[in-house]
This record gives sequence, structure tokens and C-alpha cells, in this order.
Amino acid sequence: MITIMSTTMPTEEAVVGEQGEDLALLGLLQLVSPALPIGAFAFSQGLESAFELGWVHDEASLGEWLEGVLDDGLTRCELPVLARLQAAWAAGDGTVVAEWDAWLAANRETAELAAEDARLGASLARLLGSLDLLSEASPLPPGAGYVTVFAWASHRRGVPPRQALLGFAWAWLENQLAVACKALPLGHTAAQRLVERLRPALVAAVDEALALPDDALGPALPGLALASALHETQYSRLFRS
Repeated sequence: MITIMSTTMPTEEAVVGEQGEDLALLGLLQLVSPALPIGAFAFSQGLESAFELGWVHDEASLGEWLEGVLDDGLTRCELPVLARLQAAWAAGDGTVVAEWDAWLAANRETAELAAEDARLGASLARLLGSLDLLSEASPLPPGAGYVTVFAWASHRRGVPPRQALLGFAWAWLENQLAVACKALPLGHTAAQRLVERLRPALVAAVDEALALPDDALGPALPGLALASALHETQYSRLFRS
């Protein structure tokens, strides 16, 4: 009797042990790679305007800006909500997913920041669909934002929540440093010095984000909001936000 072995690869949810952990890690690296074709390189999140205004003008001032955005922005907004969204995906609770997605949208203080979140979310959703990671049965809210879709992809890939938060924060930092290298300009060695300076801050941000209760959430970034609003009418621009 001839036994025909199936060539179908197991789904990531079915893979356990070290192999499953390795697949999850590689899936996260794929999600946070600058090469991911979702157009993140086109957005600066108000940083380009901060350059134009002179608020950020060198390595030291850029480090201070990034630390402020991390402490008062990501730590109290995207990161804790990412953890909540991933938990909601794991529980199959589409209502909670939709509520947090709407909460994130309400905290985008300018048209450019709202457009960035929506466009990146739509681009990531299209990409996941082309990779067979997003079926019609996937309960994404209509027009889901980037954080919501990222949470789904992390859940689908089996990425533990803490690692998903670290990956999201790392992708944000790499994007901001890429913006600075193009527009400040910031040398690549200086960018790596900032990576070394901020790596511990990313870990601390994730620790704090995972410990925050719901009533402590909400960004407090008036300077970034003002920079983003002014960017809408900035004469010369490299980036869309």
C-alpha cells in the first residue's frame, strides 16, 4: 500500500512548541518590517512639521520629542489598546473590538492623523487578505484602523500580546527615525544612537501600558496635535502627515 503524505502546511494556530513560537516571531518581524508594503514610509505623524517649526532640529531634540510621544502618546493610547484588542480577538468579541477601534478613531486629533490611521489600516487589511490571513468571516469593523488590523494580524499569527506591543513600538520608532534621516537630516549613526537610547524606554512603555486601567487611557500630546494641524498647510512637504 502506498501512503500519500499531504503537502499542506499546518495553520499557525495548529503548530505548538518551539516551532509555533518561531513562526509567531517571524510573523511579527514580517508585520513590523519597513519593507511591509502598506505605505507607512509616506507618513511622519507630525514630525516633519516639528522640523519645519524648529522644535526638533538635532539628535538631542529629536530624542526628547520621541520620548515625549512615547510616554504621553503610545504608552497611553496605541499600546494598551492593542493589548485590549488582541484579547478581544482571542475571545471572539467583535463588539469590544469595534468599541476600541472607535475609541482610537476618536483620539486622532487632526485630519492627517485620522487619514493615516485609516489608510494604513486599509492597506494592511488588503495585504492580509492577499496572504489568506483575513477571510470574509474575520470580524473587522468597517474601516478598521491600523492598530485594530495589526492586533488581528498578531492574534492570527499567534504572537503573544507583550511581543506584539514591543513590535508595534519598534515599528513606530524605526519609522520616526527614517523620517528624520530623510527630512532633518539625521545621520544613520545618530539614528542608531537614538535606538540605543530608546530601547529601554520601549520596554518600560510596554510594561506601563499593560498595567494601565481603562480610565487612565488617553494621549496627552498638544504639541504633536498642533504640529500635525500645521502640517496640513505646510508649503513644502515630503510626507502625508
